Amino acid sequence: MTLGTGPGGSLEVLVVDDDVRVARVNAAYVGKVAGFRVAGQAHTAAEALAFLEDAQDAQDAHVDLVLLDHYLPDETGLSLVRRLRQLGHHTDIIMVTAARDIATVQAAMRHGALQYLVKPFTFAGLRAKLEGYAALRRALEGDGEAGQDQVDRIFGALGGASAGPAELPKGHSALTADLVREVLRGAEGPLSAQEVAERSSLSRQTAQRYLKLLERTGRVRLSLKYGETGRPEHRYDWV
Repeated sequence: MTLGTGPGGSLEVLVVDDDVRVARVNAAYVGKVAGFRVAGQAHTAAEALAFLEDAQDAQDAHVDLVLLDHYLPDETGLSLVRRLRQLGHHTDIIMVTAARDIATVQAAMRHGALQYLVKPFTFAGLRAKLEGYAALRRALEGDGEAGQDQVDRIFGALGGASAGPAELPKGHSALTADLVREVLRGAEGPLSAQEVAERSSLSRQTAQRYLKLLERTGRVRLSLKYGETGRPEHRYDWV
């Protein structure tokens, strides 16, 4: 079973935003994340629905995920989600919107949005949501029954696997752990402790301490880079 429905198993994404420029930027962001491909862009609820119906009818087209703005000219994003479900469309939804009132956030959860990203956001912020979604898809691959460990992975996949306060030893800060995490998640490849320190404005000693902690808890993967001489360099990337 492949991860997605696009070429090479890529995840096909429909970007929906009423602002053409914003939609173009979001689509460019999606295109930079490995394993994702932009299937199309829509600027109204009607355009989004038509695109999804065309994709559902086509033999060689499909949309795995919709990045959906709430403020659309013809109806709200949440209203569109309700209509999609009523019509039998089960495409996954991540809300990407400036709407930040609690009522809208709660409604998004109740109607099945997998994640909610508040505008304005950075590329790293969107990338984290997409990588969490890809992790969820991987966790759901296969058939049969799931044990508690697998259930925990499935429900935790979209949460970003952050080390919470309860998981940190005494003397460690959750804020610092999150800072190191965001640096690693926003990087194009593995980083050394010195590079993490420079990007996070931490001391190298502090960066090294948190990298070791995250590596022990399975959040970070350690690899070795060998040079021509001397000891290999330790490099870290987010799992």
